[in-house]
Amino acid sequence: MREKEFLPAVSDRLGIERLNDMQLKMMASASEARDIILLSPTGSGKTLAFTLPVMKLLKPSTGRVQCVVIAPSRELVVQIAGVMREVGQGMRVIALYGGHSVEDEVNSLKVVPDVIVATPGRLLDHAVRRNVDLLPVRIVVLDEFDKSLELGFEEEMGRLVRRMKNVSRYILTSATKTDTLPEFLNLNNPLTLDFSASAGDLRSRMRVHRVDADSRDKLESLLTLLHNITRGEAPEKTIIFVNHRESAERVAEFLKSHGVDAVLYHGALDQRERETAVALFNNGSRPVLVATDLAARGLDIEKVASVIHYHQPLTPETYTHRNGRTARVDREGDIYLLLGPDEAVKDYVAFDDTVSLDHAMQANLRSGYTTLYISGGRREKVSRGDILGFFTKEGGIDGASIGKINVYDHYSLAAVRDGEVARLLKSIAGRKLKGEKRRISPLV
Repeated sequence: MREKEFLPAVSDRLGIERLNDMQLKMMASASEARDIILLSPTGSGKTLAFTLPVMKLLKPSTGRVQCVVIAPSRELVVQIAGVMREVGQGMRVIALYGGHSVEDEVNSLKVVPDVIVATPGRLLDHAVRRNVDLLPVRIVVLDEFDKSLELGFEEEMGRLVRRMKNVSRYILTSATKTDTLPEFLNLNNPLTLDFSASAGDLRSRMRVHRVDADSRDKLESLLTLLHNITRGEAPEKTIIFVNHRESAERVAEFLKSHGVDAVLYHGALDQRERETAVALFNNGSRPVLVATDLAARGLDIEKVASVIHYHQPLTPETYTHRNGRTARVDREGDIYLLLGPDEAVKDYVAFDDTVSLDHAMQANLRSGYTTLYISGGRREKVSRGDILGFFTKEGGIDGASIGKINVYDHYSLAAVRDGEVARLLKSIAGRKLKGEKRRISPLV
């Protein structure tokens, strides 16, 4: 694709007005006939950084798979596929991952995509079953390949690479340096772009605050902290990290019972529940995310203002990844460690100051938005434009009252200002969206 075809989408669809140095360097590197190893910290805009050279290298649709992106988690696969669809308008991008309908994936492969984004095991399964031909693939991206190796995917990745005999360009990304590369890779004079030093710059954009709780049960202090850090009409996006699923559930229920628009995220939720939780957080209708460390890496979470460590992380690596959820792409962020009485501080934590809680302060912890569920998605040929047009034309509300719209395989989610929800639902009752009556209702 030509740059003039995809660069406007970066601004218009992703809201990114200016590329950072890493993204510019990666795009320029596409003209060099060399493989690339990109070393970059969490939160630096890495997904867009490798998407840009891929889009430059793609040819008009050929009826064959041109590029494969392999990532270690289904959340990361969904994130990457979303970015590549936005940037590469006109290129067919599909996502393959565990927890996703195999039947839907098989059907989606009947029209050969230009780009496949997949977890290693699921892509290998499709390849073995001959649902997809990987032989024509020219570009392979191994995103977070260090994490893939750590999780034991080396054998699957090796078997996949051996099926792709016509690859002319590899792009590998990692948050950490490694002395050795997997044996199945035979890289061509690789160019290493090392932006790992920018992790120090990332720390300079973070303010790390100590917060002392009144008791070992820190729930009341957590609620007070949320009131203290909320300045505007609604809370800014905040992630509260805990160490256990049970704790996440307890904290989320407590906050919701005290008027906080919070949502829960952990590994025991099914794929759709996790997908929905991220959408609610990103669209602002649930601006407080209570999560285990599953959310510390690999999620496309936008504009997080604060990270709260309800429990201290167990390792320095986890501490780094949690903090990396904020201060992303040149933004600043606040980190709060909520400490119980006599709780020892981990030796890898360094504070900038101590925050004293004001128990008299009260703030609005509601978002002002409601997310509507729509029973139709990509498979039903429903697009974001269709939903926006339906709500404005048939529902009679202004586009400014409609927030982020997410479209999935068989359903969609749309954020709408609270004051417009009742009128909208009344106006569209019984009306058809894309030729069919669809269930549209608030998520609670």
